Amino acid sequence: MSTSRPRLLPDRPFPAYAYLPGRQPHPVRDLGGHSYGIEPATVAPEAALGSEAFAWGVDLFNYGYYWEAHEAWEGLWQAARASPRHRLLFKGLILLAAAGVKLREGKPGAATRHAAKAAATLRRLPVGPDRRFETALGMTPQTLATHADLAAQTPRIRRPESLGQAEPVFGFVLRSREV
Repeated sequence: MSTSRPRLLPDRPFPAYAYLPGRQPHPVRDLGGHSYGIEPATVAPEAALGSEAFAWGVDLFNYGYYWEAHEAWEGLWQAARASPRHRLLFKGLILLAAAGVKLREGKPGAATRHAAKAAATLRRLPVGPDRRFETALGMTPQTLATHADLAAQTPRIRRPESLGQAEPVFGFVLRSREV
């Protein structure tokens, strides 16, 4: 994997495999899954962007563990019911991670749909002086939406030689900084 991809939690080991549905044990439901028995973290919306759960999702996403990134952000999305802005951000990230899973599965139509939904969701975030999302992502949500649009228009199918090997499929990197 490329060393140009940042690690926000370098001491935390990646899962044993990057899950693709139907090809490995389900990570949380199967006794042999890499995350069996681990519940997604929930964090109050105002603390979510600076949380370990968010940073872990960024690490997973940047290194091609898209299903796992989705799971890392799921608890944050669920906990953000009282913050529509945070909820939109996490939904957009989750949809983009789902597009990554579909690209790795070799399903360009589904990847295109998820990426387009991610772009539309991220564009619903208001642009303004609050730069917390930009700081957390390393880019504005609108820039991330543009990346999602590009992925929707030109899906790059990637199938790693090793079934459980993680491989990034997007041409951009999320770079979280202290929020």
